[in-house]
Amino acid sequence: MNPLLHRMSDAMQQTRLGQLMDATRAIQRALRGPSAQRQDTVDAPNPAPVAQRVPPAMPTGERTAHGTERWLDGSASHRGRTLAYKLYVPPHASDSGAAQRPLIVMLHGCTQGAADFAAGTRMNVLAREAGALVLYPEQTQHANAQRCWNWFKPQHQARGAGEPEALAMLIRSIAAEHDVDASRIYVAGLSAGGAMADILGRCYPDLVAAVGVHSGLPSGAASDLPSALAAMRHGVGSDAGNGVSAPVPPTIVFHGDADATVHVRNATAIVDAVRAAHRDPSGALPEAKASEGSAPAGRRYTRTVYTDRDGGARAEYWRLHGAGHAWSGGSTQGSYTDPTGIDASAQMLRFFLAHRLQTVIDA
Repeated sequence: MNPLLHRMSDAMQQTRLGQLMDATRAIQRALRGPSAQRQDTVDAPNPAPVAQRVPPAMPTGERTAHGTERWLDGSASHRGRTLAYKLYVPPHASDSGAAQRPLIVMLHGCTQGAADFAAGTRMNVLAREAGALVLYPEQTQHANAQRCWNWFKPQHQARGAGEPEALAMLIRSIAAEHDVDASRIYVAGLSAGGAMADILGRCYPDLVAAVGVHSGLPSGAASDLPSALAAMRHGVGSDAGNGVSAPVPPTIVFHGDADATVHVRNATAIVDAVRAAHRDPSGALPEAKASEGSAPAGRRYTRTVYTDRDGGARAEYWRLHGAGHAWSGGSTQGSYTDPTGIDASAQMLRFFLAHRLQTVIDA
C-alpha cells in the first residue's frame, strides 16, 4: 500500500474509534501539518472592502524531493462567461504511466482570490503528499463587485445554468486535460464559496464525489440579496434546498457557533438535507454519533458523524465552539483564518479520500 494511504487509513481508523486528537495528529504527520496560523473574518455577500494580505503565488516548476510541481494560471470560457483559475499540480501527476489523481476544487470567499485562499487553507501542501490536484476558480468583479459567488440568485442555483454550469465545465476540462480520476473529484468552499460548493454538489452529483462546506449556507437558502442577508443573519429551516437535485453527495461541514456573519443554523440545515437524501429504504435517517474535543491550540468542537446502515459516513459536522467566520486551522500566510481551530483542510481531505463516485456519468 502507498505509505501515505496507509497512514491516512490509520487516521481514519482512529477517527472511527473516536480518537480524534490521535487521528488529527496522524493526519498532520502524514500530510506535513500546518505552521503558525491566525484568525480573521470573511465578508457578507456585498461587504465593505477590507485590507488583505495576499501572498505571492507558488513558483512555477518548483523542485521537490519527488520531482517538479506546478502552480499554473489559466482561464476558460463557456457561453460568454470566463473564469480565471489557478491550478496546483503535484509532482509526477502527469508522468507517463502514473495513476490517475484526485482533484479538489476550492471556492474562495468574498474579496478573496486563488493565491490567498490557497495560502490560507494550505490545501496545496496537503495535496502534495496526497498526490491530488487542486483547482481554484476565481470569481470576477464584473460578476460580483466583492467577488462573491452568486449563490443567492436563482439563475446560479440550477444545473445547466449560470455559475454552476460554468464551474462544472471548467472542472470537466481540467479533469480531461490532466488525467484526473473522474470518481475522485471533490469541491469545498468558504462562506459564499461554501454555499456555491453545496449548490454544485446538489446540481452535479454525477460529477462531485463529496462536498466540504465551511461557514456556508444550504442550496436554496435565498432568492435575492435581501433574502440572502436574512438567511445569513438568522439561518434557514432544515428543509431549505431539499428540492435541488438528488442524490446528494456525502458532505463535511465546519461552522463556528459564534459566527456573526453566517448563522450556525445554516450548517444544521445543510446536514439535515444530506441526511434526508440518504434515508434507507425503511425511511430511517443516517445514525448520529457525537464526540467532544479540542484542537491543539485550544478551540473546542463537537463532531457529529452520520452513518448509513452499512457504516458509511454520509455527513460529518464540526461545530466549532466560540469560533467566528473564518477557516478553521488556517495559515497566517493567507487571510480569514482561525489559528486556534481544528485543521479543517486536513479533515476535509481525509473525508474526501474516503469517498468515490459509485457511477461516473459524462453528462
